[in-house]
Amino acid sequence: MSTSESARILVVDDNHEIREVVNILLSGEGYEVEEASDGSRALEMLREHSYDLVILDVMMPHMNGYQTCMEIRKANNTPILFLSARSQVEDKTLGFSSGGDDYLPKPFSYQELLSRVKALIRRYQIYKGKEEAGAKTAEEKTETEQIIVLPGIKIYEKQGKVLSEGREVELTDLEFAILCLLAKHRGQIFPAQHLYESIWDEPYYYGASNTVMVHIRHLREKLEKDPHNPKIIKNVWGKGYRCE
Repeated sequence: MSTSESARILVVDDNHEIREVVNILLSGEGYEVEEASDGSRALEMLREHSYDLVILDVMMPHMNGYQTCMEIRKANNTPILFLSARSQVEDKTLGFSSGGDDYLPKPFSYQELLSRVKALIRRYQIYKGKEEAGAKTAEEKTETEQIIVLPGIKIYEKQGKVLSEGREVELTDLEFAILCLLAKHRGQIFPAQHLYESIWDEPYYYGASNTVMVHIRHLREKLEKDPHNPKIIKNVWGKGYRCE
């Protein structure tokens, strides 16, 4: 299946011209694109339909992009790409802290937007993927696939599923990818740059360590009994992160 085939994208921006431009660009690549003019409408549409990506403006009236993202994350792990005229490192960090997966400053080029969209949807389809017709049932997959085991945690890589103390934990595709990479190389130290370039599949930039740090924090909040005293994903001071 190609990346664009059957992929649905929700574009959320109060600027009609921006929505129209993004819609034309992505529709021309074969994506099915729908639009929302504000955060409240976007939340309604997400309750009614499923999407492979949400493209979200930051500066919107009533409910800004960060607030909208946090509301989405309460019930939905669909990838979120922020588009914003605000391009400071602090703005990007706030975007990732609210649950976003990527952050693209305005103005942006067509190729840059398309590459980000393709990367996010590809990861989403891999880690939360859509099963092909005639694929094995979830039970059959569980029986045959290799399970990555950490203390109190089981990771089913092909299914994109994580159990913590027997309870299924909902992770975003980026969080799941980070966890799998660390878990498959237990004891190995991964610098922030290595993690970013491996998971985000793009060159490291100034401030990307904050992006990695935010996602590690979210993982700990979901997996650790005491996120402030982590036992599974540890910091190695001045070097990076590793799974014990």
